[in-house]
Amino acid sequence: MNSTNDSLKLAAAQRAAAYIEPRLSRESIVGVGTGSTVNFFIDELANLKHLFDAAVSSSEASTDRLLACGINVVSLNASPRLDVYVDGADEITSERNMIKGGGAALTREKIVAAAADEFVCIADISKRVDRLGGFPLPVEVIPMARSLVARHLVDLGGKPIWREQTVTDNGNWILDVHDLVISDPAEMESRINNLAGVVCNGIFAQQAADIAFLGGPDGLVTI
Repeated sequence: MNSTNDSLKLAAAQRAAAYIEPRLSRESIVGVGTGSTVNFFIDELANLKHLFDAAVSSSEASTDRLLACGINVVSLNASPRLDVYVDGADEITSERNMIKGGGAALTREKIVAAAADEFVCIADISKRVDRLGGFPLPVEVIPMARSLVARHLVDLGGKPIWREQTVTDNGNWILDVHDLVISDPAEMESRINNLAGVVCNGIFAQQAADIAFLGGPDGLVTI
């Protein structure tokens, strides 16, 4: 990752930290996503750890980083509601629908997003698109169903490719679906999730972001 993109991600992460700061209390639980932009946010969150109780993490990698920053991490089962969830995106539209899962944490990310009162997306401006689908759609599948699900995804117009050597934190596999036309994100999200053997797919329309901060060369863009 080049230094320019890193600076844009950092700007988005800093804006998100400033946005959530006045919303925090000693009883607050902060949901934290996964990825390179979120890593910047975790570093910023460390400066606010005296203002909230704990974090819920969407991946083992983020949990390790949160703990290294001295932030208490609890399970979602121990905290049935979250004040806010902050995560990145591989693509995001002006309606704040997203594709996520480039880091293979999509299922846990979607679960934590569903538990939060507010979903804040952070990314660099290159992730903004007019229509989802340029980024291959990750689909988490039960390993024995990989070929079955792949055939159904071909029927939907996509070209699924098995992300070999990748095992999710849930012990499952990832299919990356190329060239899929996603004209109705919510409908496509439901159709794929209804396929036998699918655990979750990376369309976030039912759990769309409430607000997004995108770092750009001319400053932050807020959606």
